[in-house]
Amino acid sequence: MPAQTIVVVFLRGGADGLALVPPMDDPTLRRLRPTLASRRPIPLGPTLCPSGETGSCPAELGLHPELAPLVPAFRAGELAIVHAVGSDDATRSHFDAQERMERAGVRAGSEPSGWLARHLRTRVGPEPSTLSSVAIGTSVPDSLASAPAVAVLESVDDLVASATTRDPALRRALAALHGDAHDPIHEAGRDAMAAIDRLARTRPTRRSRAYGVLPFGRALAEVARLVRADVGLEAATIDLGGWDTHLAQSTALDTPARTLAEGLAAFRADLGDAMEHVVVVVMTELGRRAYENAALGTDHGRASVMLLLGGGVRGGRVVTRWPGLDPASLEPPGDLRVTIDYRDVLAELVGVRLGSTRVGEVFPGWAPGALGLFGST
Repeated sequence: MPAQTIVVVFLRGGADGLALVPPMDDPTLRRLRPTLASRRPIPLGPTLCPSGETGSCPAELGLHPELAPLVPAFRAGELAIVHAVGSDDATRSHFDAQERMERAGVRAGSEPSGWLARHLRTRVGPEPSTLSSVAIGTSVPDSLASAPAVAVLESVDDLVASATTRDPALRRALAALHGDAHDPIHEAGRDAMAAIDRLARTRPTRRSRAYGVLPFGRALAEVARLVRADVGLEAATIDLGGWDTHLAQSTALDTPARTLAEGLAAFRADLGDAMEHVVVVVMTELGRRAYENAALGTDHGRASVMLLLGGGVRGGRVVTRWPGLDPASLEPPGDLRVTIDYRDVLAELVGVRLGSTRVGEVFPGWAPGALGLFGST
């Protein structure tokens, strides 16, 4: 059975949840953002409060026009949105908020590990393979700090070429080195050779052209190839920057929003039925101020949105405990208040979707609440 794969897309810079998923026809938002709230979003339908709760949820939320490629996944029930979500870090510092979120509340000085790494260390199953966790890019993110094994790569083809597995002499040498022994080192070597062979045989599909040429799309294409090759991929991380929109946000936000939506839509189309075994989590370290600034942008704020796409996601819904935008509801000095902790979302992914019985070790010191975002495996 193919591995269950988590793909974490981190929007570096603080993505504006009020622009990406704004309340429809909200006069308060128009007063706070007389310039930025002028574009009509794509209607999504009624908003859902978490099960058993009541509150002041807005009648309807919408999608930023540049996120239109995600509408088919939402309508098909494969994409869920969580709003007014964020961390307990109130510094509004990119560095502090990113570290806090990727380590899931565990400070670097107390335990140098990330939440994805702790999940990989505690999940039930065989030993992690050589490509169990992959960071697409040039460095290991904090979420994978202290993972059992992390491969950092920009291109699957580069990985295959660097292994030079097509060289018969090298293949004979590797076979002689690993032989028939059954200790962990020899078995890991044989697994690595087999994974490289599968990757070499797994070529991009015709649908891969939809990714385009931008780095984010190509990174998703690399993850899709790893999934199709069935190399045991359990976690992959991709960064997408461009969200720190202090200036001229109405135009500055278009490019990263379109890049995100087109990339995820291409990924879903490329994998097809294999998306059943994949969950994409889109998250960002902080939101933006509720009101626009003098430069027609937004400054660092608190709550934003998370997106969940893929297998087991109970999609077609926006889940929120909407805090409201009136002055008394905003968190000083004027931010959308965090009402859902991001660890509730991630803990439900790990515990419900992936079936972990050790969620408390992945998110130490946190008692997660139920949001009903996933069906069980």
